Amino acid sequence: MKYMTINNRKVAFTDEKNVLSVIRNNGINLPTFCYHSDLSTYGACRMCVVEDDRGRIFATCSETPRDGMVIYTNSPRIQHHRKMILELLLSSHCKEHTDCVTCHINGKCSLQKLSQQLGVYNVRFKNTKPTYPIDLSSDSIVIDPNKCILCGDCVRTCEEMQGVGVLDFAYRGSKMQVMPAFGRKLAETDCVGCGQCRVACPTGAITIKHNLSPVWEKIMDPNCRVVVQIAPAVRVAVGDLFGIPKGTNSLGVLTTALRLIGFDEIYDTNFGADLTVIEESKELVERITKNENLPLFTSCCPAWVKFCERRHPNLAKHISTCRSPQQMFGALLKEDARMNTVDKRETIVVSIMPCTAKKAEINRPEHYTDGVKDVDYVITTAEISRMIQSAGIDLSTLQPEALDMPFGLSSGAGAIFGVTGGVTEAVLRHIVGTERDANINYDSIRGDEEFKEISINLGDREVKIAVVSGLKRADDLMKQIEAGEVYYDFVEVMACRRGCIAGGGQPLPIGPRTKKARLSGLYRVDSESQIKKSKDNPIVDYIYNGLLKGKEHKLLHNDKHNK
Repeated sequence: MKYMTINNRKVAFTDEKNVLSVIRNNGINLPTFCYHSDLSTYGACRMCVVEDDRGRIFATCSETPRDGMVIYTNSPRIQHHRKMILELLLSSHCKEHTDCVTCHINGKCSLQKLSQQLGVYNVRFKNTKPTYPIDLSSDSIVIDPNKCILCGDCVRTCEEMQGVGVLDFAYRGSKMQVMPAFGRKLAETDCVGCGQCRVACPTGAITIKHNLSPVWEKIMDPNCRVVVQIAPAVRVAVGDLFGIPKGTNSLGVLTTALRLIGFDEIYDTNFGADLTVIEESKELVERITKNENLPLFTSCCPAWVKFCERRHPNLAKHISTCRSPQQMFGALLKEDARMNTVDKRETIVVSIMPCTAKKAEINRPEHYTDGVKDVDYVITTAEISRMIQSAGIDLSTLQPEALDMPFGLSSGAGAIFGVTGGVTEAVLRHIVGTERDANINYDSIRGDEEFKEISINLGDREVKIAVVSGLKRADDLMKQIEAGEVYYDFVEVMACRRGCIAGGGQPLPIGPRTKKARLSGLYRVDSESQIKKSKDNPIVDYIYNGLLKGKEHKLLHNDKHNK
């Protein structure tokens, strides 16, 4: 056992990778802007500096712990240095005092919180930086370089976690900026819109592209019937900003809030997920039977689909023809509206999603049916939280209400679409059965690991399946598949590590405990559901024999990658 002394207290440590981890493990939460445990150590912000017994000041995130170290985390010198660093960051952050008041993350900004914590109430230095244009080109996120503190979190996230690498540092000294290469707009790059850069950003430099104003307008328009669908991962995250325990299933109270806001009909995207399970399972069995066009890649994640198209175009033909649950349900709702001879109002479909990439997905040409957009607007979990707050509604005080029918019933299999491995488990339940009636260890594809695999027997055939989350890890897997180093029949890919529970549109922060709570929350929804398999949902049979009859391929599939 090794020991170090922190603030005159002797503490033990073992294999912690840096001094910062030892300090935090012992109840002292040193501030950081540039440190994330999932990313490489950068050491740029210097907020985590401490002083040792010889008067040396160093950043704890980049210092290896050694036996016998003596450090002080809050000496007068350290207090002075931290305040000075923070004051310099604030001086180059915004030009006007009103910038913070009107910022999308006002009240949740790390700079604001640390200013209060350290007692920095005055900035003596003048902001001499030029004012840079805000990049509004993306459908998913907005970049405001005027609020960037050059912590590099977005750069390392985009490169190390997602393998996309569209952001980097440009210029030097006081002219340094974070931006795409050659000054291009974000929409002109290979950005997939996953929003993980927004999750990592500690200030308001990268935020969600908001769509609240047009949604409010449609709700208030008497000529519009506004229908909303709620993705599975939303229900275990929307309560975060209302004091509801993390991971709690808040679907019932969210439904109540949406009715108070004025939405006409409220449904669960899990119903769309049930349709996806049935169609994707059918496609997988058909491809395995014919032994062609394998592996089959899932198509639920639009960031992954775009990544595959850009980075591995020769594998794009392996992407399932199934639309994502959002798009299947949107097409179904619009078809239901076309068949409605009573309500003549224009039907507007709004999706509440944990994902910023879904905002771009709805604009893709293949997601129009007969020239009509399947989903009109996407708002994220963070946006609907703001919408509820602006309406003066406190989610924690509401009584839960039920979803509308006929699309208000779904299976537990649909609910677990929000976690990595959930799509695979749902498909296997449909093809083979639940753990109770099949010899499959579903625990092997549960959990938050980036890569998991499982093999099952389908008749006389061994079917090999891979589950991967995080685009960097997916990229490595695709290269192995292309090189013939590995073989799989079915591959589930989610752009965000751990799945949609950690999507780019979810409420922040998304730390390890939050992710664990959300993951457990969705599996709890599944365990409490009376319907475990998508094919056992009675409304699904009703829809296939009615509204969908003869239109299954038209409404539930697209042939973009098979042409």
